[in-house]
Amino acid sequence: MTEALIHTADTTGTTAAQAQPGPAAEPGSAGAPLSAAEVEAAVHAIADRSRHAARRMATANRAWKDRALRAVGAALQENAQAILTANAMDVDKGKANGTSKALLDRLTLTETRISGLVAALENLANLPDPVGNVVRGQTLPNGLRLRQVNVPMGVVAAIYEARPNVTVDIAGLALKSGNAVILRGGSAAEATNQVLVRVLREALESVGLPADAVQTVDQFGRAGANVLMKARGRVDVLIPRGGRDLIQTVVTNSAVPVIETGEGNVHIFIDESADENMAVEILLNAKTQRPSVCNTVETLLVHSGSTVLPSVAAALRAAGVRLHVDERISAALPGIETQPATDVDWGTEYMDLDLAVAMVDNLDEAVQHIRTWSTGHTEAILTNSLANAERFIAEVDSAAVIVNASTRFTDGGELGLGAEVGISTQKLHARGPMGLTELTTTKWIVQGEGQVRG
Repeated sequence: MTEALIHTADTTGTTAAQAQPGPAAEPGSAGAPLSAAEVEAAVHAIADRSRHAARRMATANRAWKDRALRAVGAALQENAQAILTANAMDVDKGKANGTSKALLDRLTLTETRISGLVAALENLANLPDPVGNVVRGQTLPNGLRLRQVNVPMGVVAAIYEARPNVTVDIAGLALKSGNAVILRGGSAAEATNQVLVRVLREALESVGLPADAVQTVDQFGRAGANVLMKARGRVDVLIPRGGRDLIQTVVTNSAVPVIETGEGNVHIFIDESADENMAVEILLNAKTQRPSVCNTVETLLVHSGSTVLPSVAAALRAAGVRLHVDERISAALPGIETQPATDVDWGTEYMDLDLAVAMVDNLDEAVQHIRTWSTGHTEAILTNSLANAERFIAEVDSAAVIVNASTRFTDGGELGLGAEVGISTQKLHARGPMGLTELTTTKWIVQGEGQVRG
């Protein structure tokens, strides 16, 4: 598929059609590809239009933004067939290119998944507007009245891969929080994202909000992504979502402030008091419900005094899970097919029906293993001991710590955030699932009656 050049002459606004990639000739003079300077100019023009749109979005009230979210939801339903047709093209291309099963799952949209996106947009519309929320305030002895309030970030950029649902999730969250967003969704989902961005922009225009609040640089490929990462001053924050290579490339090369989302080398520890039926149900859900996502369990730690291992292992094997085990687990599972684990397994985010399994003798060993190998995403303990649960919560330093429930709950939608931009594993500004509030910053408002500093 060829790509069309975004119109860059007008930096104050474009129509939905002007800013979308389309089946035109290769951009550049005489059909030649764009030079590096031309790509930089085009991406900068997109960012400038985004900043103009962000100023308008920042003044939109809740009712207006909620109308936009519902308009986007309705437009997704009306255009579902076009979206699915484009997505089928991307999936077929992915299969032909040998894309992994996990990435194909993330790439694939279905009617059910589109309905889920629409439901998430409705949930966002029903949530309070974070803009203007008073974080704290006081009146000083000199009479100055202080308020610290949430305000939009401005221009939010996202770089991600093979996840067309993220296109809608991030756009929806950005709109509700009063931001403009620039998307780089990658070549794997090119056709799907092209349709989705068009639908999003047209829905915004239909309610009188700027179409340029949602833009893409996909038509400029990796060169466009590289310019986006360097657009400090034009882009306020950059959020990468994807595998380790993509995230580290953005973190290492970006001049724009980055909120780092992390891979999910997720652990579950079964202590000696855990209930067998609960352990079986939780492990099946955490590993097999959707193996390709970042909150799926990748390592199981089992207390040597627990009796639930055979039942858990048998249930996982029956569900098609391949068990990569240490020597003690292997000896405890005669008759159950396993394969030896190595250090590579302890550090791997499989995103497939594979699970590393190790035996530990106490809670301290479990915590130490997690500290050694965790990516800081999500860890869970299954226990009937309140003391063990409280120690696990206190000593495990991850973005989400779960007691007696599936790790699949580390998700913005499941935690009542409506949707999520990603799951942050850093400790600055945002940590864990990032929803509306995490796409805002704060502003101090100081009101006086003529006070001067002495």
